[in-house]
Amino acid sequence: MTSPNRPGAPRGGQDGSLANEVEGYLLLHAELEQAQREAEALCARLPWLTTGQAEDLTQHYTEQRLDLTRKALQATADRAKRLRGEYEARYRELRRILIRRHTVTACFILTCTGTANTLAWYATR
Repeated sequence: MTSPNRPGAPRGGQDGSLANEVEGYLLLHAELEQAQREAEALCARLPWLTTGQAEDLTQHYTEQRLDLTRKALQATADRAKRLRGEYEARYRELRRILIRRHTVTACFILTCTGTANTLAWYATR
């Protein structure tokens, strides 16, 4: 069994499921293939490049594209985390208000019931 703290160890039991990791891997692989296709298309429009220059350009373009994608995904993940925090705070606030209202209502009903019972007891005396 692999240790969860080792690099490359499956994180399925920690932050997410194995399915999420596989999906992430597949998305990364698809993004890499797309970046390489775009770089090759760019090199095809520059016929004066030597093979080495075309390979260099392809590598640099692919690295830059993956870096931009990584930054965009990180920004999206950060925004999602902030929104989750905001929504959780709002939920806690609304739940606190609802519990307070139910408590006040329950106290009011108990007070009215107690008062009605007391008045009924005095009326029958």
